Amino acid sequence: MNGRTSAPSWRRRRLDPDRPRGLRSSLATVAALTALPFAGLTALVVAAGSSLHAVDERITDAAHAYALDSPGWVRAMSLWTDVFAPNPLRLAALLLVVWLLHRNARRTAGWVALTMVVGGTLGPLLKLLVTRDRPDLLDPVSSATGYAFPSGHALNAALAAGVLLVVFLPKTRGRPGRRAALWVAAMAVAGVTGFSRIALGVHWTSDVVAGWLLGAAVVTATLAAFALWRDGDGQHPGNRPQPGNGQQPEGRQQPGDGQQPGDGSTATG
Repeated sequence: MNGRTSAPSWRRRRLDPDRPRGLRSSLATVAALTALPFAGLTALVVAAGSSLHAVDERITDAAHAYALDSPGWVRAMSLWTDVFAPNPLRLAALLLVVWLLHRNARRTAGWVALTMVVGGTLGPLLKLLVTRDRPDLLDPVSSATGYAFPSGHALNAALAAGVLLVVFLPKTRGRPGRRAALWVAAMAVAGVTGFSRIALGVHWTSDVVAGWLLGAAVVTATLAAFALWRDGDGQHPGNRPQPGNGQQPEGRQQPGDGQQPGDGSTATG
């Protein structure tokens, strides 16, 4: 043994919550990598005569033809799309924020609230800017109002999936079965919710893909912002408890608890 310590790996430098500069850089990179395809997809949707429109129409026609012959399928997709609609997901996020505040995880609660609000605001604004019409089908199996791009269901489901992973993945360390189940649940919420909008003929496929991309970009961007907020010991100066007041520092992990973003740990998957 020569007494030298090995240099941290690239993964540790980039994803370790105790190295906020590297973590922030990684999150910002992921946000950019998801925002750029979203911007490109938006440009194709806006452009007249884009081949994307023909692809969307073929997929929608095929999904609609299957739905007309499969009433049970339509009922299942309708139930799923109602359970995981934006408003129920926002209510679930609000309950999560209350639970996190009860556990004194104020910054994590703030991150959840900010993520849902930012994503929930961007979606309607972009709909008004793009003004894309929804599919106009003969004998529709479902209906929806408002503009199509991006899909609000897909966007909010992606936000909810990101929140689920970031908040609860740290609690699954050393428990690979629970970690795998959490990933499956998050992917199902985002994936099936978006797919249900195509299956019911109320969104084009590109609307749904755009919602997923925008949701991923918002989650990673807000995570990067909260990594920037942290200082060296994981405490924001305004939240650091004063000595002698008996308050448990928010960044200290209680026995059996998973740490949260900005509280000393961030899920890396």
